[in-house]
Amino acid sequence: MFSSLSDKLDKALHVLKGHGKITEVNVAETLKEVRRALLNADVNFKIAKDFTKRIKEKAIGQNVLTSLNPSQLLVKLVKDELAELMGGESVGINTTGSPSVILMSGLQGSGKTTFSGKLAQYLKTKKNKQVLLVACDVYRPAAIKQLQIVGEQVGVEVYAEPDNNNPVKISENAIKHAKKNGKNVVIIDTAGRLAVDETLMKEISDIHKAVKPQETLFVVDSMTGQDAVNTAKAFNDILNFDGVVLTKLDGDTRGGAALSIKTIVDKPIKFVGTGEKMDAIDVFHPERMAQRILGMGDVVSLVERAQEQFDEEEARKLQKKIAKNTFGFDDFLKQIQQIKKMGNMKDLMGMIPGMSKMTKDVDIDDDAFKGIEAIIHSMTPDERSHPKSINASRKKRIAKGSGTSIQEINQLMKQFTQMGKMMKMMQGGGARHMMSMMKNMK
Repeated sequence: MFSSLSDKLDKALHVLKGHGKITEVNVAETLKEVRRALLNADVNFKIAKDFTKRIKEKAIGQNVLTSLNPSQLLVKLVKDELAELMGGESVGINTTGSPSVILMSGLQGSGKTTFSGKLAQYLKTKKNKQVLLVACDVYRPAAIKQLQIVGEQVGVEVYAEPDNNNPVKISENAIKHAKKNGKNVVIIDTAGRLAVDETLMKEISDIHKAVKPQETLFVVDSMTGQDAVNTAKAFNDILNFDGVVLTKLDGDTRGGAALSIKTIVDKPIKFVGTGEKMDAIDVFHPERMAQRILGMGDVVSLVERAQEQFDEEEARKLQKKIAKNTFGFDDFLKQIQQIKKMGNMKDLMGMIPGMSKMTKDVDIDDDAFKGIEAIIHSMTPDERSHPKSINASRKKRIAKGSGTSIQEINQLMKQFTQMGKMMKMMQGGGARHMMSMMKNMK
């Protein structure tokens, strides 16, 4: 996520020398490199120029605190300005209607249909809404079928009229259906085109006037950079949409769309799509994204994802097992499953401060735990419950059954033992002991 931009900003911000004050002399070259990094990320030239100008005005003459150096102070200023550039604060979605109508707009290939399904699942599982998806793309072959498949994946009803070629009437009929069947959110997936044209704009404008949506969202492929911003302006001129959705943020995204779009259309980025899975959707938080771009991680989002998978009853059972020293590989396997549910592994690593730099050239896929799971599944139930019973001959059998080596078995056993000790230490007053150990390691 924005890896090229992050690298270039990191290099630019850590060459600032000197102590005491930031002056025009010691900040000029740094801000020149910052502007170059933004332009390379396909950020609009005027936006990049104004961005560095504002930072320079805020920075000049500032006394550097004793705990900081000039580059650290500039990092903070850049982080604050990046957050402001992307909207300042997160903006929620309006679901106050009865039903609340959400109109999805965007070009063909932007990920609009897939995101409609993700949004439906998000509202269903996290906001406890009864959602209806509406298929209004009556032109693209198999468009209705695609939305129906997405609907099945997320367990949401899809309203479609395959023999009706009037998307306005389909939308109106869908809202009537929603009212009769107790649906309190209607998400309308509209048709797209390969480029902005008069026919597309008239059709979506007609739908917008007919259904009067509480939310109109513009969906854009974040990998298209400045083109995405220009398309957003064209749509906004017609629809005056409420917010932007950036899809494919897990791909090779340069960052231009995310950093420019708010300034150009003066509309907030509300959601981002971060993967192919239906739960790969995040509320957009400008400050958190700014931190991630600068390699500071995003601990708050990481904790929020962990809490979503947290089961209090399971946690109590686990605590008892740790206290009695009966924590086994079946319990370990459950912890792995919870981590996997939190999302894309590389995305999760990027939320840990400093880890984005360490893992930027490392290929971390969603099968990162595949070897560990294979090893555990090759153990007998007794071996999983009593890890100490796994001797040399059993390791040989487990290695053969899991397609791994004895060395890998030994490594897992060692990690498992260390994890057990750490968990034991966290019991009672152990947490304080752990914190003091970490402080001494700095």
